[in-house]
Amino acid sequence: MRPLARSAFLRLFTLALLVPLAGCAIAPPRTDDPYQNFNRKMFAFNQKADKAVIRPVAVAYTRVTNETTRTLISNFFSNLRSPITIINDALQGRGGAAVEATGRFVVNTTVGVLGLFDPATRMKLPPHSTDFGVTLARWGVPDGPYLVLPFLGPTTLRDVWGWPVDSYLDPLAWYARENSFDYAAEYYPSLFYFVTLRASVLNIDSIINSAYDPYAFLRDAYRQRRLYMIYYGSPPLSVIEQLQGAGGGAESNADIDQLLQQQQEYEKTHGISENPSASPSSAPPSSAPPSSSKPAPASSAFPASASSGG
Repeated sequence: MRPLARSAFLRLFTLALLVPLAGCAIAPPRTDDPYQNFNRKMFAFNQKADKAVIRPVAVAYTRVTNETTRTLISNFFSNLRSPITIINDALQGRGGAAVEATGRFVVNTTVGVLGLFDPATRMKLPPHSTDFGVTLARWGVPDGPYLVLPFLGPTTLRDVWGWPVDSYLDPLAWYARENSFDYAAEYYPSLFYFVTLRASVLNIDSIINSAYDPYAFLRDAYRQRRLYMIYYGSPPLSVIEQLQGAGGGAESNADIDQLLQQQQEYEKTHGISENPSASPSSAPPSSAPPSSSKPAPASSAFPASASSGG
């Protein structure tokens, strides 16, 4: 075992010993957005990069493959990244989920031909995913400020710290670290994986573009998805209200127009320029703003970033 890998393993082992001490102290979600000016600039940059390069590549991928082929490829990558979920389930103290994820990985790797097929689901071993950001949340580490990073997209300060740990569990990242080819070919599998992720959400582009404020829409979608992952699909109503800024009081009965006005007042108060990527004409004034949208289960929310666990 290389010194770097041994060091990473020892850190993970130490963290595993801390799990019983952590209990179920889950940090409450953040509802503010202190770096919104910076985040909106990064969001605009990412949109331009997506429109110029990333989306066209994803569209080309869907044109040269059929649905069956894309499903097989997605199955393969999902299975390959299973160690991220297995280890983090263990670190979260979810022994049963870790065993189930391990069984799913073994079945799909063997019977499912390296994960191309998914017989594990038919054997009542359904897929689920988690990551070290969720693990930190289960230990009570607060979200920290919401961030939008170039190319990587939405995250939080807490989730950023989870990426290095997950990268040591990700076979794709390990392959890139352990090899060196001409033209940086060791990164091609990871890039191909990102293309498959982008292709899988092409059908929601119209939903995002029709939102009154795409930035706020995706921000809240990310927060909601993470909330469902942290609470294993069943967040308490009080936590949902806290995330939405309702607090269970009179504000929870605010209608759509009031919520939209609150969003506009917030942007005006904090010197945020009108969103360049959307205009009121792109959606009627009565369209529901992001803060009023009801949380969707993690399985139906938008992929937050490339760091999400298998």
